Formats: sequence, structure tokens, C-alpha cells
Amino acid sequence: MLNRYARATFTRILTPVAKLLLRLGISPDVVTVIGTLGVSLGALIFFPRGELLIGVLVITAFVFSDTVDGIMAREQERSGDWGAFLDSTLDRMGDAAIFAGLAIWFFQGGDDRIMAWLALACLVLGSLVSYARARAEGLGMRADVGIAERADRLVAALVTTGLVGMGLPEVVLKVVLAVLAVASLATVIQRILCVRQQARAATSAATS
Repeated sequence: MLNRYARATFTRILTPVAKLLLRLGISPDVVTVIGTLGVSLGALIFFPRGELLIGVLVITAFVFSDTVDGIMAREQERSGDWGAFLDSTLDRMGDAAIFAGLAIWFFQGGDDRIMAWLALACLVLGSLVSYARARAEGLGMRADVGIAERADRLVAALVTTGLVGMGLPEVVLKVVLAVLAVASLATVIQRILCVRQQARAATSAATS
């Protein structure tokens, strides 16, 4: 949902930044890679040390590269399979780093194994959500349904983590991670059923 409603707003805000980077001779691929490195290092350096607020701030500083590189590619009229592949693959890397960083902290210094396992569940199920869509599209079908899209999961996790870093009780993050895990599982099931329906329809059409 956030993808649909917020993308247009952020595109308007970040378009001048994208144009400036292009004038400086920076390519969209470089922005994609730097953004992913910033997100991953922010999550894997600060979260495992319990510095949740700093980690969120660092991640937030780089996470908008995901929008900037897309704007740059469109401005250059060079959107294509390579850029889409690189962007999607590195998005998964950044997302995994965020939830892995949280899991490491709560397994160790945070000393909350339930929270750690919930973070791992979000990591695994979030990857399955993305894989289900990618695999469906590779087979020529659609699987863009679901209640827990990437932007929704990311914003919910980062906002809550940042607030916990500012003093909000950790139980709030525990509830949010549990909701995200359940919502991600529901999304995987929704996408499986969606593809099953399309596959059955294609089979029926071929045999009729």
C-alpha cells in the first residue's frame, strides 16, 4: 500500500537529486550499490551493538537510493532487465541485513530469543514473498497480490525499531515483528493461490 501512495510523492521530492547525480556523471547502478552497502552496513554494524536509533538513521539515509536509481534510469531512458535485476537482488540483500541485524542483537546483548526468532521469521518469510513474485513472473504469470508488500514491511520495522531506540518499550517491536511475520506468511499463501488459479486457468484453456 505504501508503494502505491507514497511513490509519487517521493519521486517528486527526489527527482532533483537524481538529475544532479546524473549531471555529475554518476550512474544508476552506482547509486543502487552504494545504497545497498549503506543500508547493510548500517544494519549489521549498529543493530548488533544495540544502537537501534543510530542504525535506523543510517539506514534511512541510504534507503531512498532505491527510488533515486529508478528515477535516474528513467531520465536516461535506460530502464531494462539488467537494472531491474540488480535493483531487485540488492533490495533483498538490504532487507535481509536489517532483520539479521535485529536477530543478532536480540540473540546476544538484547537477550530476547522470542524477538530474535521473530526477526528471523520476518527475514525468511519476506524473502519468500519476493521469491514467489519473481518466480511467478519468470513463468509468465502475476503474483503481485498480498497484504504485506516490501515497503510496508520495511517502514513498519524501521519506524518501530527507531522508536524503541528512543525509549519505546521493546514489547511494541515484538508485536510489530509478530504481525509482520504473520502478514508475510499470509502474503506468501495469497501469491501461491493466485498463481495456482492462473495455472489452472491456463491448463483449462489449453485443453478446451
